[in-house]
Amino acid sequence: MIRRLDCVLEPTKTKVLAVHRQYGDRAAILRAAAGDLAFYNTSPLTLQRVLADPTTIADQLRAYLAGFSEAARDVIEKFEFDTQITRLTRANLLYLVVSKFCDPQVDLHPDKVSNLEMGYLYEELIRRFSELSNETAGEHFTPREVIRLMVDLLLTDEPELHKPGIVKTLLDPACGTGGMLSISEQRLRELNPDATLKTYGQELNAETYAVCRSDMMIKGQDADSIAFGNSFSEDAFNGERYDYLLANPPFGVEWKKVADIVRAEHQRDGFGGRFGAGLPRINDGSFLFLQHMISKMRRPAQGGTRLAIVFNGSPLFTGAAGSGESEIRRWIIENDWLEAVVALPDQLFYNTGFSTYFWIVTNRKSAERRGKVQLIDARELFIKMRKSLGNKRKEISPEQIAEIVRLHGDFTENERVKILPNESFGFLRVTVERPLRLRWEVTEDTLAAFRAHPKIVALSDEVRAALETGLTRWGDEVITDVKLATKRVAELFVGAGQRGKPLQKVTLESLAVRDPDAPPVLDDKGNTETAPALGAVHVRRAESLGQRPPCMSLKTRDRATATASTSRRSPPASTASSTRQPCHLRCSSPRWTTAH
Repeated sequence: MIRRLDCVLEPTKTKVLAVHRQYGDRAAILRAAAGDLAFYNTSPLTLQRVLADPTTIADQLRAYLAGFSEAARDVIEKFEFDTQITRLTRANLLYLVVSKFCDPQVDLHPDKVSNLEMGYLYEELIRRFSELSNETAGEHFTPREVIRLMVDLLLTDEPELHKPGIVKTLLDPACGTGGMLSISEQRLRELNPDATLKTYGQELNAETYAVCRSDMMIKGQDADSIAFGNSFSEDAFNGERYDYLLANPPFGVEWKKVADIVRAEHQRDGFGGRFGAGLPRINDGSFLFLQHMISKMRRPAQGGTRLAIVFNGSPLFTGAAGSGESEIRRWIIENDWLEAVVALPDQLFYNTGFSTYFWIVTNRKSAERRGKVQLIDARELFIKMRKSLGNKRKEISPEQIAEIVRLHGDFTENERVKILPNESFGFLRVTVERPLRLRWEVTEDTLAAFRAHPKIVALSDEVRAALETGLTRWGDEVITDVKLATKRVAELFVGAGQRGKPLQKVTLESLAVRDPDAPPVLDDKGNTETAPALGAVHVRRAESLGQRPPCMSLKTRDRATATASTSRRSPPASTASSTRQPCHLRCSSPRWTTAH
């Protein structure tokens, strides 16, 4: 990065030094002398001149770096470069490393090496480092063809973008090295050379932030539009809204470090804040990013917003009805914001083989898309790479990008596309419970279970023999009253000279057999004990269709109970109130009604 800055400043170096001698540290004049760049360097040194004296190279290099303007020094400091100079000096490698970068063949001027290529160079280094350090999947960067597809899905079929002089804004809250910002700007210029895209980004990783910010400075753009910090706890664009948003947040990264701040905002602000719809599990912050982005959408009256985000499968499938993830999905779908989900090939990213998905979310759907979600299966649209890069073994060709964009734009069902109404994604979670019904008897099976229990095995031979003798006196009697069975087992242990309650419980459990015709087992307080759960059943929500899904068929003699969880419906985007939806299940059991 320093070599690139040095190459950019080299043509105007003499002029900048002359202006500095005449006017001193007057930033505006020095920036103009540097070619209207956002940075400059007033040191008489260059990287090439730093090599003049190998014995003082460390001091010379520090003096050269100190000559950069404040904006550039902020970028360099994020790499903790002074520490690296010390380490390389101690290893007698500093001169060798600097001389390699000063080779005339290493010309990193933007005219020779584009911003896109610089991103590839940096990300290849990061990829290799990530493999060595077992970095979290998806932590750092996004393949460029994936970004191109994402941007095309976001920007195509937007008639307004073809207007002369149109100005739009775009935010990436996890911008990394700025690849999404650069390609978005480039793509908009291809669609309309007279259009302007103002890009903004925030990044948590210091080094990738520095690369992105230096890229903005070199392009002559406002470097202050790139912020450093955690988007959840240090929202650098609080209250701002944008025309477009893009993000590839880290997959499956926990948000424990900012949990107190996020939960406080959730409880304090509700839907007036960023996280009102709910909080996902602590080990995956993907849905926090999406809610954060939705809070940055322009209101429909102001033109609305379109956003695209990269997810793995977790946000699609995790979380039962009523959980944080489910409530967030429900909030998005019931507000009719989810436009499309695109399933991508696996092995598409450098350090993960996971399958990934694009979510396209907007609050300005076209009339034909309202109330519907488009599902696009692009898993087979890829080409094999000649050489793998880490876990990346596949890529999407330009022709395949065009095909996916066409499938999205056509909005027609076929072998790769399904279009479903919003109601198709709504479910209730119904838990069915049944009373515990047992009988107690001595058979070959129950006696074998008794003998095999570890606590019985641990007894002395004499005690085991006495207990088995007592059990033979049980005979063929079948007991269906838990109190009577407990009394018989207690008498059995008294006869064997044992009084331990845990052993009596083990024996009672060993002799128990499930019997649907037996009366329910009651606890000490007279309450019916529940059998192990039969499992949760998802019942499709159909109230918006004017239907009532039937209750599960439950036998009256079983006194079966069921509970249905219907969590709070999120309010429309324009309000902060909430209502509880009525039950639409057909229920006949009084206990169901009470529980609900």
